Amino acid sequence: MTVSDRDVRQAIIDACIEMNALGINQGTSGNISCRHGEGMLISPTSTPYDTLQPEDIVFMGWDGEVDGRLPPSSEWRFHLDIMKARPEVNAVVHAHPTYCTTIAIMGRKIPAIHYMVAVAGGSDIRCAPYATFGTAELSAHAVEALRDRKACLLAQHGMIAVGSSLAQAMWLAVEVETLARQYHGALQIGEPPILSDEEVENVIKRMASYGLRDNDAAA
Repeated sequence: MTVSDRDVRQAIIDACIEMNALGINQGTSGNISCRHGEGMLISPTSTPYDTLQPEDIVFMGWDGEVDGRLPPSSEWRFHLDIMKARPEVNAVVHAHPTYCTTIAIMGRKIPAIHYMVAVAGGSDIRCAPYATFGTAELSAHAVEALRDRKACLLAQHGMIAVGSSLAQAMWLAVEVETLARQYHGALQIGEPPILSDEEVENVIKRMASYGLRDNDAAA
């Protein structure tokens, strides 16, 4: 294991632990991957994060071949398919945050209730249709829901955030859960007003001019 290889593995472990500390995940339900060499490194299935060692992180090639002492996350398929479909994506964060999952249970997308929806790449955060976890069907739904987006919800399941780095994907996961909480709160009062597509495009352009970087907060 090279130093850089070990660093990426440790970063995945640290991010898994951080997910739970931030309250955007519970137990071992979330999983994280990073593009690495001719494939990806991904957290293993059903293993408490605080017991993980770098050697426990699983390498998976683009052909699906696995190299690791533990099995990969049961959700490895959509991690692999997202990275194969999106060359600019270097990290995938999947979790079951309470508010994202609540909205996803209702089969709702997160509309442009706040301008920060633009950080996910468009005027809404789509909700992929339900399919059993770990299946090719769920993976296809996730890839489609992420088309021209950096985040999506999964019906009756959770959320996915992607980024050019692990820091960026983690930052986005927190932002999406914040939007979901705001949307949930607004729905307690009534249907919230929605920003126009034109305004969201304006915000996206303004954010680009700010030079949004990994782990930066926008505006």
